[in-house]
Amino acid sequence: MEKMKSLADQLREQMVKPGAKQESSKQNSTGKKAVKTEKQQKNDTEGAPILQVLTEYDNSDHKTMVHFRFDQQTVDFLNQFKIATGVDATKFVAYAVRQFIGAHPELKTIIKQFIQKSYL
Repeated sequence: MEKMKSLADQLREQMVKPGAKQESSKQNSTGKKAVKTEKQQKNDTEGAPILQVLTEYDNSDHKTMVHFRFDQQTVDFLNQFKIATGVDATKFVAYAVRQFIGAHPELKTIIKQFIQKSYL
């Protein structure tokens, strides 16, 4: 009787053992696909430097809201990205726009030239 373990007990023991991590593509003893926990998902994405930068990006002081329209594929991607990494779409878009403006300083020049012409 003491050697009989429930499936839950067996899974707990496997999760506690180091190196016995189940992948989502592997199946457990019931034949169902194993579901990754948030901790396992974070461990899988730690190697990617862009994810670390996005996670550490602080947009808590950003108060101004802007409404954008995206095509359905982009919205699906942003929703899936949030599920996979925990980085919400607001943070993702804020970081992406900041990087785009920084990578293309000619945009600031175009704006300055427009403002100077409009005041003349």
